[in-house]
This record gives sequence, C-alpha cells and structure tokens, in this order.
Amino acid sequence: MALTATVYTFDVQLSHVDRGVYETLSVRAARHPSETEEYLLTRLLAYCLEYREGIGFTRGLAEPDEPAVEVRDLTGGRTAWIEVGSPDAARLHRASKASPRVAIYTHRDPAQLLRQLDGQKIHRAEHVELWAVDRELLAALSERLERRMAIDVAVTDGQLYVTTGGETLEGEVTRHALPS
Repeated sequence: MALTATVYTFDVQLSHVDRGVYETLSVRAARHPSETEEYLLTRLLAYCLEYREGIGFTRGLAEPDEPAVEVRDLTGGRTAWIEVGSPDAARLHRASKASPRVAIYTHRDPAQLLRQLDGQKIHRAEHVELWAVDRELLAALSERLERRMAIDVAVTDGQLYVTTGGETLEGEVTRHALPS
C-alpha cells in the first residue's frame, strides 16, 4: 500500500523588510512521505522569502521535472525556478534554460553542494542563487512542527526571525556563489 502525503497548514504573517513585502498568507503544503521535516520547512521558508504574485508549490518530489516552488507570470510563463535541498548539476542546467531566474534554498551543508557542483556544466551558473538556511533554526523549528501552525516570519538585514507559540527563533539565510 502506497503512503500518502500529509497536509500541513501554515498561517503566516510575513514581514520581509529587506524587500518591502508585508503579507498575511495561508499556506498549505503537502509533505511527501520521503520528505524530511527540514526539507518541508526549508520549502516553506523559501516560499516566504521569495513571495510575490504568481508563486506556488508544484508537485515537487512527486514530479521530478518540476521545481519545489515556482513563480509564474499572468500568461502562465515561469519566471522563477526555486529548488530546495541539493539538486544536481544536470537539474540546475535544465532549470537555468527553462527559467530566467533560478534559486536554491538548502537545508544541508552548502560547502558540500558547492563541491558537488564544482566543474559541472550549468547554464548561466553565475546567475544561479544558492541560499543556505541556518540549520540550527531548522532543527528548532522541526521540534515545534505541527500540522496546523501560526507563524510570523520576519526578515531584516538578512536575518531571519520565526515566531511560533510565543517563542522567537533566529537564524541567517546566507548567499553563496556557485562555481562558474
């Protein structure tokens, strides 16, 4: 018998001071049985950090040719391909050809991903953004993960603050350059 996805609902108060984005969001995210809590939370944070009109989750792990998160314009054209985790070079090469903007949000060691990608062929590698989410922040959030959560996500000067249950957790989202 196949395992089914578990749906999580996040009521998010987003204050992205660095981008001037202030929104109240209701985000439903299906967690694939093979998806870790850290991956789910990184996907949620990527959604919040990238939030703009046209953003949405894709079928993700269930559809290998789609990103975890994407942004589409009013014509349906993809304007951003947002990966989560540690995508391989071939996937990033395809993504960079399929979308004008590619970003990766990783919950893993970014140095390891950079070593893996070094010397590999990636179309427009210098334009691919790699963001590493603070692993201690993700671990602390994982301990508090519930199927329905109200959270506040605030970003200011590159610092990430996540408040849930009256407790504020803090961490960084740091940018790394891909080897070109």
